[in-house]
Amino acid sequence: MEIENMLAKNINTASHKANYDASCKRLLANKIILAWIMKSCLEEYRDYDVEQIAQEYIEDNPTISKIPVNQDETLSRSEQVSGSSTEDSTITEGIINYDIRFFASVPRTKETIKLILNVEAQNDFYPGYPIIKRSIYYCSRLISAQYGTEFTDSHYEKIRKVYSIWICINPPAYRKNTITRYIIQEENLIGMVSEKKENYDLMTVIMICLGNSQDDRYTGILKLLEVLLSSQKEPEEKKIILQNDFKIKMTKELESEVSLMCNLSKGVEERGILIGLEQGRIESILSAIQNLMDSMDWSAEQAMRALKIPESEQSVYSRKLNK
Repeated sequence: MEIENMLAKNINTASHKANYDASCKRLLANKIILAWIMKSCLEEYRDYDVEQIAQEYIEDNPTISKIPVNQDETLSRSEQVSGSSTEDSTITEGIINYDIRFFASVPRTKETIKLILNVEAQNDFYPGYPIIKRSIYYCSRLISAQYGTEFTDSHYEKIRKVYSIWICINPPAYRKNTITRYIIQEENLIGMVSEKKENYDLMTVIMICLGNSQDDRYTGILKLLEVLLSSQKEPEEKKIILQNDFKIKMTKELESEVSLMCNLSKGVEERGILIGLEQGRIESILSAIQNLMDSMDWSAEQAMRALKIPESEQSVYSRKLNK
């Protein structure tokens, strides 16, 4: 049945998309990529070399979220990040999963202060709610989750700063090639006081919205991430740009992951086109049925018989017409 075939294609595409999403996260969890993001967007690392950030300040190995990947397709443990659990749960608030979560120590401090960073790759900028609200919620959860691990009782002085970094692959036009930061700031309404910044600077949201090479802002981290996650560039082109422009050494694992993601992105794109054609065909048939019903004063059953629609498919069109 053609309707069932379309459902199978949708399921198949969803599977390929899950693999593609997992591949994106594995690429972003590479320490050198995270180091570029940190140097470009986080004030604590602005004055430090990318290699130094990757080797000295990113702790352990960043952890990738719940999407399962084949063992032989993952990066080596020395190149990829796995830190704290990506799952955060409470009895009353339920479970949320972060794409990538890891710890990083802050330079130039007497003691090791840790930042908990959460990197999310977002494909849909308008998923039905403001992404910025979700990112603030994630920051709040990252802070509240520290109770019982980083601090207990009333030792709130031990709370550690958190970042939620969002990489938006397909943002609206006005957001393309932009990086925006949302922070807590001190504002004096009456009088003049100055609190230590570390006592209130506890959460920051970074929105990285990718674009293309058509404006002057297409440089630095915006170019690096667009090249890395692009579905239009071939693997060899990506490798040359990453090596020449960003001095990123292409290990066998990273090179393999770049190639895999390119193949997966093409597969998702091709399957999306096929499904779009199928859906377009269904809409055309629905329109033809409705036209016959209106012009000939026929029932839906009469119109479908005239169009020679198989009986096995007629119930599907009937349900759509009744909506």
